[in-house]
Amino acid sequence: MMCADLMNIEREVRLLEENGVDYLHIDVMDGTFVPNLTFGPDFVNSLRKVTKIPLDIHLLMEHPRVIIRSIDICESDIVTIHSECKESIMENAAFIKQRGAKFGLALNPDTSIDEVKKYLPYVDVVLLMLIVPGFAGSMMIHGMMEKVGRTRKFLDENGFDNIEISVDGSVSCERAKYMRELGASVFVGGTAGIYRKGMKLEETIPVFVKNIQ
Repeated sequence: MMCADLMNIEREVRLLEENGVDYLHIDVMDGTFVPNLTFGPDFVNSLRKVTKIPLDIHLLMEHPRVIIRSIDICESDIVTIHSECKESIMENAAFIKQRGAKFGLALNPDTSIDEVKKYLPYVDVVLLMLIVPGFAGSMMIHGMMEKVGRTRKFLDENGFDNIEISVDGSVSCERAKYMRELGASVFVGGTAGIYRKGMKLEETIPVFVKNIQ
């Protein structure tokens, strides 16, 4: 949603609804974990009132606890914190799962899946950052798509084949198709995917979806 037309957000949401997106991905940043500020809990809760699309809430924060407890979490949502945050992952995971939502654990580009193995029994979605997080339009780091395949193999070989892989950062149609083959199943469509310059959502979303089916 950080790529959306924020001055016309409800109209934007209607377009996303009409074109069948599965989630609205909302980046909540604290200006410390990443050098940017985006949305807060009031925006998330207001967005909830205008759509029935589930929310994919991505907390790029050192201390996500207060924000998690300020958001109206619903059963169909994904709520993701970073493995590199400074709070108890288990405590936040328990709170999210008690609300019935899927618990997501995000990994920055230089964090490997084996570093967070102890948390995997509680994880529903692993979110792989393919860029240095913080700003829309960043370039994908070389070798990140191959990390998708390595992560899928690790999960399957260690009995976590139920965990979905989400990919975020410079996810173009072509890259989405390739990462689908490698084992990803949730794709964050930003400026490289559906918010492409000079194109309408009605044009980009069907092409994007076609590549990940």
